[in-house]
Amino acid sequence: MQDIIQSRREFLKKLALTGSVATLAASPWLNAFAQPSTAGKNPSDRVRLAIIGTGSRGKHLMLSLFDLKETNNLEIAALCDVYPPHLEEANNMCKEQDISPVLYTNYEELLNKEKTDGVIIATPLHQHAHIAIDCMKAGVHVFCEKSMARTLDESKAMYDTHLATSRILHIGHQRLFNPIYLEGMQRIHRGDLGQLGQLRAYWHRNNDWRRPVPNNSIEMERFINWRLYKEYSAGLLTELMSHQIQVANWALQKTPVSVTGTGSIVFWKDGREVNDNVALIYSYEDGTQFIYDSMTSNKKYGLEEQIMGHKGTIEFETNRYYTETPPPAPGILQLINDMESGFFGKAMVGGASWIPETAVKYNGEPIIENTDFYDSTLQLEGFAKFIRAGKAPESLTREGYNASIWTLLGEIAIETGERLTLADKYRI
Repeated sequence: MQDIIQSRREFLKKLALTGSVATLAASPWLNAFAQPSTAGKNPSDRVRLAIIGTGSRGKHLMLSLFDLKETNNLEIAALCDVYPPHLEEANNMCKEQDISPVLYTNYEELLNKEKTDGVIIATPLHQHAHIAIDCMKAGVHVFCEKSMARTLDESKAMYDTHLATSRILHIGHQRLFNPIYLEGMQRIHRGDLGQLGQLRAYWHRNNDWRRPVPNNSIEMERFINWRLYKEYSAGLLTELMSHQIQVANWALQKTPVSVTGTGSIVFWKDGREVNDNVALIYSYEDGTQFIYDSMTSNKKYGLEEQIMGHKGTIEFETNRYYTETPPPAPGILQLINDMESGFFGKAMVGGASWIPETAVKYNGEPIIENTDFYDSTLQLEGFAKFIRAGKAPESLTREGYNASIWTLLGEIAIETGERLTLADKYRI
């Protein structure tokens, strides 16, 4: 895996050194990978991190940290979780790596007792804001999983605290560090797709999104399955779409001016409060639309972000670029040659006056050839570099903030049935 990570890192370095002005303007965080590593091997150079929230996502990020701990001189100094089984599992993972973090069940105690450079927050969404704010006020840099917070006001409070404390606030939109997306965005921003007319995205699954509850405990149901309850989550929007509205904003290099949407619980009638299917339309000032849908009872189409211009289309998840003028297939070339040589003689006139405009049968080409990437690992490496530098590009924080704000506004649009715009107090 280290070889793969190194190759991805070299790709980012090359992109930072040779990318267009537009690429570097849209992705200034790439410059961190163009600089020589400042990670010394001494304990005094070590970046000490704490992980607050050791559920499935927290443990996934730990795997990335294991890969980085030697090359980037990182230390997992502490783990914190209010749920003992998760904390024990994470601690066992550390033991297998000969790591001995201090364990906590209260993050405030962790902040009081541990001197850490940064913290990774991977708790349920409704806990993000107060933990992140307390960490930044304590002088600790923050990597917080998406979405940023549960409410508009909490998101703005996090951003304001970041500005007031000058602490890094890095939101977990790992596509910002994904080589496929970085190369694709370079093509978009230099005009390879022409004028963008529409963006579409979807994320479809076929499962109830539930996790087993110990002993079928009623008391633990909302704790374990927090994604299904409005107090804690906006469901498909905050857990999935927040990634894809970030991609749309990044491609257009702007944020929407309005959103309208609809949603319902049509299949999983099991007591959940969040919709099991949603559809939204985000409009931008130039008339471009971002159209989104998601459901949890059919997985045929999976997930994708489609960026469509008058010269071409990019589909990021499948790593494909499609030109609007694909090379003719060999059979078509032969047909054209036969027609030019008069092989067919007279052509029949009549019949249907139209031909259905079905999808073009063209497989396109890869955006990049090698897709063995670990974008979460690259993002955490970037976080460590920013900690050493004492700051991160402000555009990274703005990407996370705007994605969160417009995701939450989409939820309100669905609930009210109204076309909504963003109040001035939430603009940054």
